[in-house]
Amino acid sequence: MRVLLSTYGSREDVEPLVGLAARLRESGAQVRVCAPPDEDFAQRLDHIDVPLVPVGPSARALTVAAPPPSSLPERAAAVIAGQLEAVTAAAEGCDVLVATGMLPAAAGALSVAEKLGIRSVSVTFQQLTLPSPGRPPLAYPGRPFPPEVTDNRVLWGLDAESINALFGAALNTNRASIGLPPVDDVRDYVIGDRPWLATDPVLDPWQQPADLDVVQTGAWILPDRRPLPAGLEAFLAAGAPPVYVGFGSMPMLASQDAAQVAVEAVRAQGRRAVVARGWAGLAPIDDRGDCFVVGEVNQQALFGRVAAVVHHGGAGTTTTATRAGAPQVVVPQTADQPYWAGRVARLGIGVALDGPTPTTESLSAALRTALAPETRVWATAVATMIRTDGAALAAQLLLDAAGR
Repeated sequence: MRVLLSTYGSREDVEPLVGLAARLRESGAQVRVCAPPDEDFAQRLDHIDVPLVPVGPSARALTVAAPPPSSLPERAAAVIAGQLEAVTAAAEGCDVLVATGMLPAAAGALSVAEKLGIRSVSVTFQQLTLPSPGRPPLAYPGRPFPPEVTDNRVLWGLDAESINALFGAALNTNRASIGLPPVDDVRDYVIGDRPWLATDPVLDPWQQPADLDVVQTGAWILPDRRPLPAGLEAFLAAGAPPVYVGFGSMPMLASQDAAQVAVEAVRAQGRRAVVARGWAGLAPIDDRGDCFVVGEVNQQALFGRVAAVVHHGGAGTTTTATRAGAPQVVVPQTADQPYWAGRVARLGIGVALDGPTPTTESLSAALRTALAPETRVWATAVATMIRTDGAALAAQLLLDAAGR
């Protein structure tokens, strides 16, 4: 069986595909991944001997550039055009295409599958894009919902209208270029009849009753067996467990002194810090020996050995910290991150900061709660409830679908 996994987005969009690709290869399938041409994505796929088919510009460069919301339709048109070109070539001879990532990218990939007559699956790594009567949708930047509208079904109708206004022309122009008919409802087209939700049901429960037949597989995680760097091992062994601080693919544009604030807050608790550079480029604030800076690192191994994890609230980082039983402090920046921050707080396994710009005082207060013994006890208990077979289940479902 040949499978194409297609996405466009940040590390949180690519990393789950690495986990699924590894499982598919173990099952004897041939796998390719269409993703942005960023070096760290290519390295992760190279580690499992899966080829990266580059599509579009660097996700990191686009994120750091922070283009204005008004440019979204133009950027969507370029993303869809890039998908049609790259995915069409990569999908030739494939049996199944898995589409995820930002909505225009998924729409482009699904259009390719439709054109080539390939079975396709639409996947999301957070449930906020799936219409549900139990909660409202996220508003797109620059397109707020009317404050007087509170009925969730009405809000989801407005969400569909907003998506059509932002992406409809771009999608249908590109579809026409390959001989496909126009799509009337872009969101419904992308979600399809039976979308997959690749998140953990404890951390991210899909609520019933719902209007969609959702398949929740559990999170797709590649077991990471890479050793920690020798210098980091020595640092961990030299004292009490430190606090990890890292914001992943977030450039932290609203908080230019993020490293200063975080390290001072950690020191205020009498703790050492492991600071991850990430896309924010966090760096040492002085030459004191109580901080250790890391680049790409095995978070699965590291999070099990820290006192707490301070992060941005991406789906992957949240799941990894939860699986490790590490108390969390979430500093949400955008999109689904406030949702994950809220889930961490509601589960009692950490603290959600209010807003994207932490201060030394707010982060210190959050860390005091996260470092309390009772938070660690509950985080350890919740860790035992998290599924570990999400990628294996998804791989089997794809194999079964291809067999049919």
